[in-house]
Amino acid sequence: MKKILFILHLPPPVHGAAMVGKYIHDSEVINSEFDCNYINLTTADSLEDIGKVGMRKLTAFVRLLVKIKRAVTEQKPNLVYITPNSAGGAFYKDFVVVMMLKRMGCKVVVHFHNKGVSKRQERMFDDLLYKRFFKGIKVILLGASLYKDVEKYVKKEDFYICPNGIPPMNFHYKQNDSPFKSLNEVPRLLFLSNLIESKGVIVLLDALKILQDKGVSFVCDFVGGETAEMDAKRFNVEVEKRGLGEKAVYKGKKHGTDKLMEYGRTDIFVFPTYYSNECFPLVLLEAMEQGIPCVTTNEGAICNIIDDGANGFIVKRKDVHSLVDKIETLLTDKELRTRMGENGRDKFRKEFTLEVFERKFVEILSQVSKDS
Repeated sequence: MKKILFILHLPPPVHGAAMVGKYIHDSEVINSEFDCNYINLTTADSLEDIGKVGMRKLTAFVRLLVKIKRAVTEQKPNLVYITPNSAGGAFYKDFVVVMMLKRMGCKVVVHFHNKGVSKRQERMFDDLLYKRFFKGIKVILLGASLYKDVEKYVKKEDFYICPNGIPPMNFHYKQNDSPFKSLNEVPRLLFLSNLIESKGVIVLLDALKILQDKGVSFVCDFVGGETAEMDAKRFNVEVEKRGLGEKAVYKGKKHGTDKLMEYGRTDIFVFPTYYSNECFPLVLLEAMEQGIPCVTTNEGAICNIIDDGANGFIVKRKDVHSLVDKIETLLTDKELRTRMGENGRDKFRKEFTLEVFERKFVEILSQVSKDS
């Protein structure tokens, strides 16, 4: 049995890469296929702490390096799997980790849950680091559309595609028989993410204002955590500025059954993100599993999740009028909503379940480690 050392992000804080890290850590399939050992790559205590530099994080990083070095020396893994950041200060930290692993003679595979290489590669310093970083390693990407981000440094034979998957969100009713959706006299929209402008909060509020002025009937729920950029008070100010009243409602964070209830009463999921690091939003998978059509943007690997016109619509980033057009199309056509929702659920079951992810993930790691 191959020995694999996993150096990955685990919650807290909770974000996409950390959740997938937890799925890997807890997977019976993966842990039965390989002799697995795990080290948490996270040095941030919260989402707000990500990207910040301080003595506490520096000390934690030094301890991390010592822990990794000791694990490699004692365990002598056949393969080291790591989920590094792709750009900026966080990349510099992970660069040190990967270079140390290489110097220790480890075979390394990196799994990117973010992007940004292509935006930094023209900087002489970053370009030099990327050339050293990518030399002699294999790369796992979340979707084929993300290859363009690393193609300057990674040959096609050296990268693999492994879309994320999520476990089933078991509900107290059948997925195709929601009592809430059948009772919705007024169609309900849902935005689910932290209150960050680049996730599309303001763009969506502007779109809702136009829809209201056109006399279109809807209610839009906003679910997610407050941030330093936007708290509930500022959100409500933005709602009042547009005269949206009760048509745009902030409902705070929701977890577990409470979050599932929000999906259950939703007719259309809207996620107009233009966040520069957006790669593979798990919220889209959650909406698809619940049979909800999605309106979103062509950011990261979203085009590998949403088939435009089939299980949702993809609009240009920050394009309010395009967003209005697609939301209105779905609001006024219940049959189209139903058909797109069914298409989304079908695609989810074929491509994005945790079981599908585990099988593909094991296949890739087996392939990468076979010559070690």
